[in-house]
Amino acid sequence: MNRNGSILVIDDEEIMREILDALLTRQGYGVRLAENAAQGLELARTMSFDAAVVDMMMPGMDGISALDELKKIDDDLPVLMITAFASVENAIAAIKRGAFDYITKPFKNDEVLGVLRNAVAQRRLVTENRALRQNLQAHANRFGEIIGRSSRMRQVFDLIIQAAPSRTTILINGESGTGKELVARALHQNSTRSDRAFITVNSGNLPPDLLESNLFGHVKGAFTGAVYPKKGLFELADKGTIFFDEIGNIPLETQAKLLRVIQEREFMRLGGVETIKVDVRIIAATNVDLRRMTDDGRFREDLYYRLHVITVQLPALRDRRDDVPLLTQHFLQKYGEENHKTHLELTPEALDLLMDYDWPGNVRELENVIERAVVLSTGTRLDADLVPDHVRSSKRFQMPQFVVPPEGISYKDAEIAFQRGLIESALEQAGGVQKRAAELLHIKPTTLNEMIKRHDIRPRRKRGTPPNRADAGPEGHEGGDEAIDDEGVNDEGEEVGVE
Repeated sequence: MNRNGSILVIDDEEIMREILDALLTRQGYGVRLAENAAQGLELARTMSFDAAVVDMMMPGMDGISALDELKKIDDDLPVLMITAFASVENAIAAIKRGAFDYITKPFKNDEVLGVLRNAVAQRRLVTENRALRQNLQAHANRFGEIIGRSSRMRQVFDLIIQAAPSRTTILINGESGTGKELVARALHQNSTRSDRAFITVNSGNLPPDLLESNLFGHVKGAFTGAVYPKKGLFELADKGTIFFDEIGNIPLETQAKLLRVIQEREFMRLGGVETIKVDVRIIAATNVDLRRMTDDGRFREDLYYRLHVITVQLPALRDRRDDVPLLTQHFLQKYGEENHKTHLELTPEALDLLMDYDWPGNVRELENVIERAVVLSTGTRLDADLVPDHVRSSKRFQMPQFVVPPEGISYKDAEIAFQRGLIESALEQAGGVQKRAAELLHIKPTTLNEMIKRHDIRPRRKRGTPPNRADAGPEGHEGGDEAIDDEGVNDEGEEVGVE
């Protein structure tokens, strides 16, 4: 029975858990009980609740710390704090940390039920508002300046809606050209900081001293040329958002100071001694694997984990091809207006070329291609000849069409025949060099060599073979296979292919 909502109860006293369980169950709530904070947090990670009731004083992790962790899991979860040690200080601390309300033991049943009714009602209102916003985004096929209707982009839009209201640090992962700054701006614009500054930091190409001066400012005389004191970007972004583009480029010595700002929300100007406090939300973006950089000693592990609280993974354009027509239409309209050309449309042949291309430069490359086509167009229809040569010459692999005959077919035989044909085609494309063929098939050379042997694909010499060795192996056996290494080279160092 769960007609009124689901409630998580975290309390170390068994009698208190039993009382709350009986009280809430009678009122139609679904109740899950936890005897300590660790159990409660595990439940919160595995299922959704409409509200939580948390004891303030518990062994191990106390109620305030549990509240902080619950908010990291679900920032909208209403949390009711209960304690036998009533004090104004505890009440203020709980409310400041995001508690919905605060009551003391012994409590009246009606008091608990009244607070929970309000908490669940607020939770449902927030959920309904979020669903309405998501519906509006779905019909618009865009979120702010981000265009997309594919399932991958819907996931990104949903994550922006959920994460934007909080102050949590966010890391945006994605290849160059996928729109990481647009996501950062959308997060800022949908937050409570939207009326404050959004400042972008280009993290690379600056020596540490100059970068730190830009970030934290400097005092007069801090270095040669520092004639006047200067405010840094963190001060300018106070109460707003600061966006670090390509944060992996920041020098190690600056990373330590950035970590302090995230942890303590304070810093000192270059050459100064005064501590300056700021309230800044940090959003970072990268197109590299920061985890690997930490393993290589090029990025601080503690900073990585501070940034890696919520991660937005932006898909490459090749992984959301369904969005290519929508993006194309958007850029046609945008650059058509800029160039005073109206009613522009792409021919089906031109659109097919765009759909077949892998877009290594992602959305930015597509935008450049459409801008070029619009500028060079002489009519309203943009044909394939306006698509750049490198896009026209790219062919996406097409799976062959199979028709199962009425009498049926052996799946195993068909699979073997397809594998053999694919291997032979790759070897031919690679000029008989197995290492290159393996790269084309995205497999290890040893795996390819095993498959060649399994399918009995006979090796042949790429260059001329002496007549007396053409039909005999090393032991004089007819048709003897020569030993081939992983790079398509036999025992005598000659490249080999297939018959």
